[in-house]
Formats: sequence, C-alpha cells, structure tokens
Amino acid sequence: MNAEEALATDLGITLLAAAGALTTAIHDGVVARGYTDLRPAHGFAFARMAASGATVTELAGHLGVTRQAAGQLVDELVAKGYAERRPHPDDARARLVVLTERGHACTRAAEAAAADAVRPWTAALGRDRVRALTDDLRRVAPNGPVRPTW
Repeated sequence: MNAEEALATDLGITLLAAAGALTTAIHDGVVARGYTDLRPAHGFAFARMAASGATVTELAGHLGVTRQAAGQLVDELVAKGYAERRPHPDDARARLVVLTERGHACTRAAEAAAADAVRPWTAALGRDRVRALTDDLRRVAPNGPVRPTW
C-alpha cells in the first residue's frame, strides 16, 4: 500500500468509527430520555422529515432502502405515534409523512443527545477545531447521504 492509499484507508476507517460512535451515543441518549421504542434508522428518517415532511419515495432515497422498506418504517412510526400521513400539498397522488408533536419532541431529545455526544470532542479538540472539522466535512460531503446500515 502506498502512502496515498494508506491515508485514504486511515481516513475512511476513522470517519466511519466516528460516525458509528456518534450514532450510538445519540441513540443511547434518545433511549435515556424515554424514547425506548426506536432504532437508529428511525432517527435518520426523522432527520429527513423534520423540516417539512417527506414522501415514502423520498425517504427511501434518503435511507438507501426500497420503497417497500421505507413504507414499512413509516407504518411503524405512524403506529408508534411519531409520524402521520397527510395529503401532499402539491401532488394529489402522493402522501406526505410528517412528524407529530411526539416525533418533534424525540427530535429535540436527539439534538440534546448529539450535543452531549460532541461535548467530549469539543473538550479534546477545542471549539474552533470542531467547527473547522465540521466546515471541512461539509465542504467535501455537502449533501450526505446519511444512511443507516442497520
């Protein structure tokens, strides 16, 4: 392995390890805040739905799963009271999946858990380096995708 390949391998493994640790910490924080009936994949779906909702097809693309799998995930979130289906405002054939108040509350819990998870990183690296790292990563991967593999 040459130096460029070694750097690429090391960076890839390190980024995946950091992402895995962050996902686990956020999920554990959400569970500790009382949302015990969710999996990390639900959080990835919440991230897509949080702003203005999403169709099942959009969720499928965001999560990197089939439309059928996304539909099953939506059915689960609706049954648990985290999301609801509404008529799509721009497409009479589509349904929009939006977060309920319970879903938004869970999203706020995830945001607090994320802050708790990143606090040790900020303590170790300093706020300026964490901000610079965030900016650098946003520059090389501006639109994700952020997809669960579990």
